Amino acid sequence: MNEIEQLAHKLKLSHIKNDYKISISEAMDKNASYEEFLKIILKNEVNVRENNGIQNRIRRAKFPYLKYLSELKMDSFPLEVSNQIRELTSLRFIDEGRNIILVGNPGVGKTHTAIGLGIAACMKLKNVLYITVPNLITELKERVSLNQLSIYKKRFITYDLVILDELGYIGFDREGSELLFNLLSVRNETKSTIVTTNLTFNRWEEIFMDLTLTTAMVDRLAHKATVLNIVGESYRIKETKEWLNS
Repeated sequence: MNEIEQLAHKLKLSHIKNDYKISISEAMDKNASYEEFLKIILKNEVNVRENNGIQNRIRRAKFPYLKYLSELKMDSFPLEVSNQIRELTSLRFIDEGRNIILVGNPGVGKTHTAIGLGIAACMKLKNVLYITVPNLITELKERVSLNQLSIYKKRFITYDLVILDELGYIGFDREGSELLFNLLSVRNETKSTIVTTNLTFNRWEEIFMDLTLTTAMVDRLAHKATVLNIVGESYRIKETKEWLNS
């Protein structure tokens, strides 16, 4: 038995190393052939590795918390929005390089929807990044000061899906606007980006402080994008009311 563990360790077969005794017991109970037994232990090893890979992708995505699509209260959305979300769960928009823009007041489910789609993408072995727009601007400026912007751009383009949360909550200067525009341009029509914002397009100039830049940004992000205008009362306000009533 020790030799089996040593050989599995050398071959980096962690599941077989830790659980081969259970697999042997199951095979004996089923009176499995050698071929069936080999299939069992290899299939279990593959399943463990795939699950570990998914968990690593979720961790590297840097979600602030885990929210799943199954937890969304679909009946709280307008019918058109709930139908759009159901269509997006196929994740075809990622393969097609299309963007998603979620517009609505704070607390209506924009971030939950975005993170849910992001986790679903991780489970399909996609590379995902979550970051708020203010933090992204800060990171870009830091990279500029360290002369590492080109390296950052190369890594940014590799993500199958980028989730940019909280566009519009904090304005930024022209340098930040130009850095963000140039960064998103490298992903245009090739990779998918999800943007959550509390401002409709006609108010984006309040963020970018420049009409020409704002027009170009909207053109880049909204071209062939799915736009979900989520209206309704904040989830958090609803939950607070329910808590107070109880």
